[in-house]
Amino acid sequence: MGVDVPGPGVSIRSALQEDAEHIARIYNYYVQNSVITFEEEPVGAQAMSARMAEVQGASLPWLVAELGTVVVGYAYASKWKARSAYRHSVETTIYIEQGREGRGIGSILYAELLAILRASGKHVAIGGAALPNEASVALHEKLGFERVATFRQVGFKLGRWVDVAYWQILL
Repeated sequence: MGVDVPGPGVSIRSALQEDAEHIARIYNYYVQNSVITFEEEPVGAQAMSARMAEVQGASLPWLVAELGTVVVGYAYASKWKARSAYRHSVETTIYIEQGREGRGIGSILYAELLAILRASGKHVAIGGAALPNEASVALHEKLGFERVATFRQVGFKLGRWVDVAYWQILL
C-alpha cells in the first residue's frame, strides 16, 4: 500500500505493529469521552497490537491514514460471525483522530478499505454506529451503505442508554 491518494494530503497504508500506540491513542479518546464505542476502559498499545494481529492473522485488512508521518485514523474489517457460512461477510470499523473529522480523511480511508475487501472477494460489509453519530451516518450513506437495522437501548454508557444502528453494502 503506502499509496498517496488525492484529497487532504492523506496516504493510506497497511497498519504495522509499531502503529499500535498511535491507534490506541486515537481510540482511547472515544473510549473516555463518548458513547461511540461501548468499551469503557482505555486500551493499551499491547492490547491494541494483539487486536491488530488477530485481524491481520485472519487475512483481513487493517489500514491507517497518515498526514505526513502522523497516524490520524484507522479502519479495519473483522469477521462478522464465527460460523463458516458468514465467511464472505465482514464488519467494518473506522476511527479518525478527534479534531480531524470533516476533512475527507474518513471517506478516503473507508473507500480504500472497501476496495480491498471487494478485491479480496468479500461479498458484504457491515458497519455499526452508536447513535447519535451524524458523522458516521453521513459517511456510511456517502459510500453507498444502506441502513438495515436499529437496536434500541442496547448499550449503557456515560449514564445513558444508547441505540446502535447498522448499515450494509453489497461489495
